[in-house]
Amino acid sequence: MKKQITCTAILSAAMVLTGCAGGSADGQTDAKGGEKTAKIGIVQFAEHPALDASYEGFVDTMKEAGYSEDSFDYKNAQGDQSNCTTIAQTFVNDGDDLIYAIATPAAQAAANETSDIPIVVSAVTDPAASGLAESNDKPGGNVTGASDLTPVESQIGLLKEALPDAKKIAIMYCNAEDNSRIQAELAEKACEKEGLEYQVATVTDSNQIQQVTESLIGKVDAIYVPTDNLLAEGMSTLSKVATEHKIPTIVGEEGMVTSGGLMTNGIDYYELGVLAANQAIEILENGSDPADMAIAYYPDDKCTLIVNQSTLDRLGIELPASLKDKAEFITEEE
Repeated sequence: MKKQITCTAILSAAMVLTGCAGGSADGQTDAKGGEKTAKIGIVQFAEHPALDASYEGFVDTMKEAGYSEDSFDYKNAQGDQSNCTTIAQTFVNDGDDLIYAIATPAAQAAANETSDIPIVVSAVTDPAASGLAESNDKPGGNVTGASDLTPVESQIGLLKEALPDAKKIAIMYCNAEDNSRIQAELAEKACEKEGLEYQVATVTDSNQIQQVTESLIGKVDAIYVPTDNLLAEGMSTLSKVATEHKIPTIVGEEGMVTSGGLMTNGIDYYELGVLAANQAIEILENGSDPADMAIAYYPDDKCTLIVNQSTLDRLGIELPASLKDKAEFITEEE
């Protein structure tokens, strides 16, 4: 089973404790046992393990810092961009103190609705490229947060190491997601660097996932899927078709491995939520300005190699010893 990554969590907990040492800002403490309160609207774009973990990491860390359950107004847009806009409008009309937006579409919707309420994001690959910040080092507006930029180059390197006979690769993603296009471009460059042929395979909605995957049968040796929200939701469909036809899938994050993808060298989305919560605490308690708060990144050296043992067995692949020794093996959910 996957082991907990503790170093980041310990550091984050220390940051929280340090941030709380000076006491809370005006209006942040109520009469219920000294718990802190704030109006924090949480909009999550879709329901899948990575985004769920970003939510859990955020809320757990805020509660550890003393915030009450009543502080959080959580709403899930169920993968619908128009729902993100409606939810963001509700938070603005309610006069929330802070908005936590999980995934790029949710973050863009919130940013479009307010330039005054602080917005902390997570699971956004490149806030600047997505129009959420002037730059990732100095956002310049009311948006900051934690990026889920995955080590795309090392993931393509993983593909080549694990599958030395693979020569033709499909890069599959949803072309309606800015975060996915950014990663796909990085994957193209990585394939060129590794001497791999590639073709792009895109979908626009979940109904196309099976069809597009089937169109790759006999044309590619492996499929690379970045941290794409639509494909994360539909990963079980994609992986079922691919695995039945002996096509390995290298994916962007652990939840996609759990849903049948072969492997990833990925980030921990729970820890992204922790990073985002630390920023929220800085804003709410110390008056920090998102404009001056650099986008946080998950350390590359904390990424974990996760392999789905069931998928590995179905594909009949023998991993090289160099990967076996450092991999953590899991089984997808039934």
